[in-house]
Amino acid sequence: MAETRHDVVGIGNAIVDVLAHADDAFLEREGLAKGTMALIDAERADALYGRMGPGIEVSGGSAANTLAGVASLGGRAAYFGKVRDDELGRIFAHDIRATGVHFPTAPATSGPGTARCLILVTPDAQRTMSTYLGACVDLGPEDVDEDTVAASAVTYLEGYLFDPPRAREAFVKAAEIARRNGRRVALSLSDPFCVDRHRDALRLFAREHVDILFANEVEILSLTGADDFQGALDMIRGTVPIAALTRSAAGSAVATADAVHEVAAAPVARVADTTGAGDLYAAGFLFGLTAGRDLATCARLGSIAAAEVISHFGARPETPLASLIHGI
Repeated sequence: MAETRHDVVGIGNAIVDVLAHADDAFLEREGLAKGTMALIDAERADALYGRMGPGIEVSGGSAANTLAGVASLGGRAAYFGKVRDDELGRIFAHDIRATGVHFPTAPATSGPGTARCLILVTPDAQRTMSTYLGACVDLGPEDVDEDTVAASAVTYLEGYLFDPPRAREAFVKAAEIARRNGRRVALSLSDPFCVDRHRDALRLFAREHVDILFANEVEILSLTGADDFQGALDMIRGTVPIAALTRSAAGSAVATADAVHEVAAAPVARVADTTGAGDLYAAGFLFGLTAGRDLATCARLGSIAAAEVISHFGARPETPLASLIHGI
């Protein structure tokens, strides 16, 4: 086995988020399903952006947020994701490297611009996302550096990569490299609509490649086809070695074939924006796992990281997460 240089390497859609406040009436006028993510084309992205209120631009993307969280906790993180050599691409590359994440992917010099996600946050802190993938669709297997994957304890994959065909090839290549090198593979289901589109493929991939599965309640219900959470929990146990399932304020359940650990959500004085909650839960969990912590502690670390990110606007930590986990 190669020397472990990174605790976690992630592969995902490199996206710049544009966050703005909106009310339910705006979502209804725009035909947006509250609390979900929809893929849009460049024309729709421009039109929706023009009708949004004042926005804040921050680097995002599900797996990128997770790796930024791992680095904030003190872990060693790396990331693959495709951007264009444009202004948003330079913003993304600067931001993720500034968090301490190794980011070796070369930018595209032609084709669509850097991806953007238009995030509308309603007064109840729910986020509704419209994503233009742009350069993300050009991520391919050639962007996966075998040495980096082989030297990473965990390869973390976001389910959104099941949409662009070449990105899915990168996804599979990385998982196979990790497996050949005796490393673990983690998968986030990302979004219930993503699961609905690719349910059979995701089930097969999980059985064949996945060691740690992350999903929220809606996503695991979609994947399993169960009628309730307990049924989904029973069905996923044994399908993957570890399933970490989040339930918002109800906390999380971590299931193995032998046991289920239920962990309460960390307290939050005020929920400002739920964007990135699942991403940061995964960060805390994987940080704990690669540090040799037990599964209940991993879930507790995930809850602490998630609590920090939902306490403010934006999907990446504002407070160094390492400062929040002393004594745990």
